[in-house]
Amino acid sequence: MRIAETVTFGGSGLDRAAEVRDHAAHLATEPDAQIILLWRGKPLLAGGALVRVGPLHPVLKDATADKVLLGRDGDSLAFAADLSQWQPDNLDDQALNTFLDPTEQRHPAFPDDHVFKELRGVMTMLSPRDAELAATARGIFNWHRSHRFCAACGVQSCFAMGGWQRNCEACDAHHFPRTDPVVIMLITQGNAVLVGRSHGWPQGMYSLLAGFVEPGETLEAAVRREVFEESGITVGEVSYLASQPWPFPSSLMFGCAGKATSRDITIDPQEIEDARWVTREEMADVFAGQHPDILPARKGAIAHFLLENWLADRLD
Repeated sequence: MRIAETVTFGGSGLDRAAEVRDHAAHLATEPDAQIILLWRGKPLLAGGALVRVGPLHPVLKDATADKVLLGRDGDSLAFAADLSQWQPDNLDDQALNTFLDPTEQRHPAFPDDHVFKELRGVMTMLSPRDAELAATARGIFNWHRSHRFCAACGVQSCFAMGGWQRNCEACDAHHFPRTDPVVIMLITQGNAVLVGRSHGWPQGMYSLLAGFVEPGETLEAAVRREVFEESGITVGEVSYLASQPWPFPSSLMFGCAGKATSRDITIDPQEIEDARWVTREEMADVFAGQHPDILPARKGAIAHFLLENWLADRLD
């Protein structure tokens, strides 16, 4: 698929500067270092772009000491700082836990047009470079929050290598960021594509079927297993289309195409709420916002990317 790397969060060509990660703590204090800021995984934005600050900016007093080295951004090294310990005024914890957090937070060190926003809601507005930086930072910080203790001996481990490693000083074990492989499937039969919806999704939201790859399993086998488990549809030929880092919290989505060899749907209600075949003409209405009961997949998600290019006949 020639346009595969145009998917959101991919294709910016970021040089991750892995060779200097062991010096990252010192490099983060250099005057030309540029630091992006996240609060509970939400990047700080102004004018539709990531805000970058220098290492002496006063906002960093509210950040954790450890900075993640993201890579080279132009002539500077880019880092990320986590401000999750800062407590904004009038915090609405209930809204923060919704499917798509609509709230915005403003830090007193910045003008009112500098806001922390949910990455899902702004991902299509960002440049490819800003999107990759924000997704990388969110994924790494989430891993540090959920993997603070050594899996070998249980002692709290330490931030290392610019955030790309945790070391246990008790047993000398090394731990590395986790990425979970997920297949997301464009399953077609003739002129129709298979879509489904999970329990608790917003009304009218349908997407492509997806599921985690299991140990010892190929992508092709995972596609066939997940589709059959969720919908009862059998799949023959499977091919790879595109991938997308998906930091909600730590997945790598493998977009695959599959040819269905059966038609009758039998859903597993423990897995999904509904599944249906949608013709190309119906999907065109969905994307135009004219379908009576299906909303288009969210812009920026690989499901939207694959369906849009299926409609345009660009899955080559």
